[in-house]
Amino acid sequence: MKPKILIVNDHLPTLTALKTLLTRTPSDVGYEVITASSGEEALRKILDHQFAVILLDVSMPGMDGFETAEIIHSHPRSASIPIIFVTAHYADEMNRLKGYQRGAVDYLITPVIPQILQTKIAVFIELAKKNMLLEDKTRELAELNKNLQVKQMQALKRMNATLEAEVIVRRQAEQRAHELATRDPLTGLLNRRELVERLENAIARATRRNERLALLFLDMDRFKSINDMLGHDTGDELLRQVAARISASVRESDVVARLGGDEFVVLMEGLPDYADAAQVAKKIVHATGEVFQVGPHKLKSTVSVGIGLYPQDGKSAQALMKNADLAMYHAKQERRGTIQFFHEEFNARLLERIRLEHELQEALERNEFELYYQPKVDVHSGQVAGVEALLRWNHPRLGLLSGAQFIPAASECGLIVPIGEWVISQACAQARRWQEASNGLPTLPIAVNIAIPQIHAELPGAIQRALQAHEIDPSWLQLEITESLLIRDLEKATSVLREISQSGITIAIDDFGTGYSSLSVLKALPIDVLKIDKSFVRDLGKDVEDRAIVAAVVNMARALTLKVVAEGVETPEQLAILKELGCDEHQGYLYSRPLPAEKLVSRVLQTA
Repeated sequence: MKPKILIVNDHLPTLTALKTLLTRTPSDVGYEVITASSGEEALRKILDHQFAVILLDVSMPGMDGFETAEIIHSHPRSASIPIIFVTAHYADEMNRLKGYQRGAVDYLITPVIPQILQTKIAVFIELAKKNMLLEDKTRELAELNKNLQVKQMQALKRMNATLEAEVIVRRQAEQRAHELATRDPLTGLLNRRELVERLENAIARATRRNERLALLFLDMDRFKSINDMLGHDTGDELLRQVAARISASVRESDVVARLGGDEFVVLMEGLPDYADAAQVAKKIVHATGEVFQVGPHKLKSTVSVGIGLYPQDGKSAQALMKNADLAMYHAKQERRGTIQFFHEEFNARLLERIRLEHELQEALERNEFELYYQPKVDVHSGQVAGVEALLRWNHPRLGLLSGAQFIPAASECGLIVPIGEWVISQACAQARRWQEASNGLPTLPIAVNIAIPQIHAELPGAIQRALQAHEIDPSWLQLEITESLLIRDLEKATSVLREISQSGITIAIDDFGTGYSSLSVLKALPIDVLKIDKSFVRDLGKDVEDRAIVAAVVNMARALTLKVVAEGVETPEQLAILKELGCDEHQGYLYSRPLPAEKLVSRVLQTA
């Protein structure tokens, strides 16, 4: 009598293919293959036959594979039959866990590799043969003497040991499946699903015991730029090291999870006092603020922390996670690498921010943006040498808004590039109008501010299209990019700015002195102008150090044959010192605030 294999599959080609794989080997394979095309037919076959193993399709009409497996293993006669699920779809880990809970010993994905299928089947066929042999030996016990019975019992113990080993292997597989379903594969921390379940249980316990708990929401600062510049392998290793430092900073009873990306959460139960949550948060910020050694790279990445407290900041897992996340968002807004507890007014700020972002989406279509212009004046002649275009938003609800009031929101919702292209186009259009006006207005090159996202969005092409559309010579346009933004991606910025410079457009470094760029960086860049940041101009005449800094910038610019413009000039005393130090141009309220184009023309003509 040969062991039997049952193949259950409602798809006839698949059923035939599986049977062929198991029967095309030599005739002495030592087993018999029986097929069924549905779960119901399989149950009938099991009543008539004893099977060594069952290959069971997961997706079948009517009774699916999971239900069929559960019925098979619910009957004492068939409870021990090994079942291997066969499916044409990659199941997720929870689906795989469900299969193991229904008694599956393994999963196979079609198309099946013949050697793998035959090897797996061979294990159970061999086990069935041994079971058959055991049954034969058992029947012979009645005819053997006591000595033979002892020997047979020893053989039986060996077989039991084999079966116990099979059970251990199955339990280990179930444990592995459970871990994959509840753990983050990169860091080994709990994943989002398991964290939510733990948090719900923790809230229930805290409610019963009238205890406090805290949820710390953590987000890494600058991770995206590290990941983009150094690659995902470096980013993954950095995440693993951050996870290890967070875990080492918390109490033994605390739960640490990774939600995905660079977001982590710490759940703290049984707090004597809410100050304990802040202490743990400080330890995490300090630990993650130290330099990370990732391969050949020494990396610095702080962590911003938001803290939500139960019960005052949320009585459900969803509410507490939302508010802790919101607190973390505000920590990033205030200063990266800091800790922020949740406050109710954050919700109002968030709603206003969301509303503002929604209105920004429509501002371009509704033509609500406008350019104001602030003159740049020659220090020696007092004549206007150019203007800087500054974006304003004629907000229908909030009135006239400066760029500082909405540019951060525009950046977060991905509108910097289209708004930046609008600014370039409008500046070129204004330059054209000034060219055509016969009112004695001098040539006024227009400077526009550029953000890093524009550098990565084919900026030269956008500029060229605007110049051609309005028939403007490149000399009418100047680009300004802040020093701190420039050094974030120096290689890309240098390449793009060099291409733009070659077209005849001048380039200025804005807010110079705040980004700590080196002389070698300045030499490598195709720049024409340095704009001294207003923070160094503000106290000229009062602060000796600021005077020394401005003098040093002017001397360095002279060595590099660059023009120097001072920003934020508000007093005659400041202007006199700048003139003495050799500054070329000044810009600020001393001459004029930013003005609409029509008022600017009047202001310039009055002083011409």
